[in-house]
Amino acid sequence: MSARIMIVDDEPGIVDVVQRYFALSGYEVIAARSGEEALKKISCRPDLILLDINMPGLNGLEVCARIRAHVSCPILFLTARIESSDKIIGFQAGADDYIVKPFDLDELGARIAAHLRREQRRQSNSAVRFFGELALDYSARTATINSQSIPLSKREFEI
Repeated sequence: MSARIMIVDDEPGIVDVVQRYFALSGYEVIAARSGEEALKKISCRPDLILLDINMPGLNGLEVCARIRAHVSCPILFLTARIESSDKIIGFQAGADDYIVKPFDLDELGARIAAHLRREQRRQSNSAVRFFGELALDYSARTATINSQSIPLSKREFEI
C-alpha cells in the first residue's frame, strides 16, 4: 500500500506540480486548496501533510494547531516565509519540518521519504519486544526465535 500525502496550498500551480510528482512516485495524493478544505478532508487519514502557511482564511499555522492534537502524522510546512522567527512559530504550532519556497522537488521527495521511513519505524518498533533470541510482535501477534517463526495459537501467544 502506498503512502497517502495531503498537499494543502492555495497556489494551483504548486498543488498541480507537487501532486503530479508524488503521484508518479507511487504516492496517493489528496489536494486541498484552503485550510478549511484541509479540515474537511483530514478524515482521509494522510500519512504525511504538506501545508502552506500563507493562505487566505484559515492559514497553515491555524490548521496545524487544530489538527495536531488529533493527527500524529508528520506535518511539513511548505512556505515562502524565510525568517527564523517564522520557522520557530511553525515548529511551535506542531510542524515536523519546514521547507522554504522555491524548493527542489527531488529534495522535497527525499525529505518526505525520510519522514515516512521514520514514522514507519516508530510505529513498527513500538509493538515489538525482544527477550534474548525471542522476538514478540504484539501488534501482529507473532513470535520468532533467531528470525524463525514460531507457530502459536491465540491462547499460547497470550500466555
